[in-house]
Amino acid sequence: MTINDVSNLFGFFGGLGMFLYGMNIMADGMQKSAGSKMNQFLGMLTNNRLMAVCLGALITAIIQSSGATTVMVVGFVSAGVLNLTQAVGVIMGANIGTTITAWIVSLSQLGDAMEVMKPVFYAPLLLGMGALMILFSKKPKLRTIGEIFVGLGLLFIGLDFMSGSISPYTKAPVFSKAFEVLGGNPLLGMIIGALVTALLQSSSASVGILQTLAMNGVVTTNAAIYITLGQNIGSCVTAILSSMGGTRTAKRAAVMHLSFNVLGAVLFGAGSFLLFALRPALAARGITAVQISVFHTIFNLVNTTLLFPFANQLVELSGVLVKESQEDKIREAERGEEEEETSIKHLDERIFESPAFAIEVAAMEVVHMGQITMKNVKRGIDAILNGSLEETEEVYRTEEMIDRMEKRLTEYLIKIDNLSLTEHQKRVVNDLFYSVSDIERVGDHAENLAECASYLMEHDLKVSETGVQDLREISKSVFKAFENAIEARRSGNMDCVRRVSQYEDEVDSLEEELREKHIERLSSGRCIPSAGVVFLDILTNLERISDHAYNLAGYIKNEI
Repeated sequence: MTINDVSNLFGFFGGLGMFLYGMNIMADGMQKSAGSKMNQFLGMLTNNRLMAVCLGALITAIIQSSGATTVMVVGFVSAGVLNLTQAVGVIMGANIGTTITAWIVSLSQLGDAMEVMKPVFYAPLLLGMGALMILFSKKPKLRTIGEIFVGLGLLFIGLDFMSGSISPYTKAPVFSKAFEVLGGNPLLGMIIGALVTALLQSSSASVGILQTLAMNGVVTTNAAIYITLGQNIGSCVTAILSSMGGTRTAKRAAVMHLSFNVLGAVLFGAGSFLLFALRPALAARGITAVQISVFHTIFNLVNTTLLFPFANQLVELSGVLVKESQEDKIREAERGEEEEETSIKHLDERIFESPAFAIEVAAMEVVHMGQITMKNVKRGIDAILNGSLEETEEVYRTEEMIDRMEKRLTEYLIKIDNLSLTEHQKRVVNDLFYSVSDIERVGDHAENLAECASYLMEHDLKVSETGVQDLREISKSVFKAFENAIEARRSGNMDCVRRVSQYEDEVDSLEEELREKHIERLSSGRCIPSAGVVFLDILTNLERISDHAYNLAGYIKNEI
């Protein structure tokens, strides 16, 4: 091995590194630029399977990895955010979306007649512009565009490095022999494609490497077809690894992805084998990067079209392949209707593949925590008004659950905060931290209300009829304030934010008015002093709940 051979080897690995890193940076920048739009995708994922396919393709085009999209789908299914019927459509679309990278790579073969038309000609300019934007721009949007430019520049320069390192060896017998063997053995070609993709954890990257070899004229058509089919199977490995240790439903989602790609590869592999047997000259012919992009796109479009009507059968097949174990049955039985478990299982770290989605899921869980806390506040008031011991015990149990939810949500938000986020996303995560804290404090006030109810019952005390009416009146406004605050977090509706402010002012006025009226009742002897102290304590807790509702609404205002 000469020094030139070593230099070319280093050049190939350096080019591969730049290509993979550039693709990663570009995907990260595109994901950030999609930002709030990606947050709306969850709400669009209905049982309309065609919409799910389109969204799966769009998301994969943004994050540049069908494997990453499927990992997110596994996370959403495990979390209960998506059902399997919705997931199968997204998985089908993910395979279509992954063809975008192949087309970006094949641009290097367009415009051979004019050097100026080649993307690598512009790559240094893109890299330089992107670096300047990242270093000197104060606007987050421009810095994000800079990341996309840097990623594209590195991607094209990396491809040029790889291509330049391989070109001296294109006539080496090892290449022709290797692709002759792979082309003559469909199964071996698919296995090689699947293994390379599994190692790189990205079918987009492995297809890009195959296209680089094709640019140098060393790949035969039959070998490229079989390897590409194998690469689609290999893209399932990431999701399968991700589903290990997860729920049965998560495993079924990963198996659906594998079944979909294996069925497509078998159908196309058999068809290609027959075609090449009839047309040997076509099989041995060279293939270009553009032609690989064309085949990759046709395969995924046709595969989705053929299997789209059989989506429900794919779901059923996953149920047959992934048997329900005794442990799964026990786990499901234990989960039952436990609201805490329903919330906690939504916090699946697989969703970290997309920070925008991770934030959206965290926000959904903050809303869920708020709804549970709201029920507990109402339960605490009912315990006071009805003198119910069962209600007070239920408040204590739920409060323990709320405390555990706060801990888990806070831990989850800390992990999200360490992801690659835009300035706006960081602000949202900070507001979610504060929101969790405020909701937990509301839960504490619900517990205080239950303690007031317990004290009244233990000492055989009752609030006067007038006091009961007063409590009903102020409680109604407190409930409205908190409900609108939670709805504002759920929908981002500014009308809800304004209503919270109105109800909070109303609660402050009522608290002051009712406190004065109650002191008058105490002075005139119309109220028992020991019960009167509890009444004032109840008013204080209700007023503080509305203060926390006001804080929650303020965070939404901060994010607009």
